[in-house]
Amino acid sequence: MAVPRLKEKYYKEIRPALMSELGITNVLAAPRLEKIVVNMGVGEATQNIKIMDSAVDELGRITGQKAVIRRARKSIAAFKLRTGMPVGATVTLRGDRMYEFYDRLVSIALPRVRDFRGLPTTSFDGRGNYSVGLRDQLIFPEIDYSKVEKTRGMNVTICTTAGDNSRAIMLLRALGLPFKK
Repeated sequence: MAVPRLKEKYYKEIRPALMSELGITNVLAAPRLEKIVVNMGVGEATQNIKIMDSAVDELGRITGQKAVIRRARKSIAAFKLRTGMPVGATVTLRGDRMYEFYDRLVSIALPRVRDFRGLPTTSFDGRGNYSVGLRDQLIFPEIDYSKVEKTRGMNVTICTTAGDNSRAIMLLRALGLPFKK
């Protein structure tokens, strides 16, 4: 299998540029992507379990990796939820699949969002991790529009080894994430 285009670009161009800009001499201290977690909450699955199957299938098609079903940890009577009921699906991407997904997210999916003017820089957690919410799964080309019965949103969390937000912004900008000006 070929090395992902973005991974190769990171190691040849982006990492050396970041190291010189930040004054880092150790290669392992340079900020890098650690993992990407894609999470899809499916609250309607408490009434109809078949909804969960389509959500897991779509998430698997988008990421190229089988999704894990997340179950409720507590019972909440107001939501008609009992412990152990399926409430969402999650995929954790690392390595080559992570770079492939990130590349598709930045170059294909985000430009297809209607009225897209860039991502906010306020969604960092203070430790260099960035979260973005997507309203529907149809922005990914892997999803067939005719087979989708309901649009579902998803959260994409990009975890980096950068210790703070400023280094993470530099890394993600260099990797092509479109932030608002």
